[in-house]
Amino acid sequence: MNSLKQYREKLLLSKAELARKAGISNLTIDRVEKGKTCRLETKRKIILALGLKLSEREKIFGDVT
Repeated sequence: MNSLKQYREKLLLSKAELARKAGISNLTIDRVEKGKTCRLETKRKIILALGLKLSEREKIFGDVT
């Protein structure tokens, strides 16, 4: 599981806003929040769209790369 939904809500971002900032679909955000797997590139886009550094990925995706 990941903490994307909690972090996104903490920033007061909707799924649509995050998807737009990351350049991915709302459906992808929904899938990732539900714990489905995604490509490394998708994770990178989400992390950067949240204003985090890539080295801070564990805040969202735990210890996995």
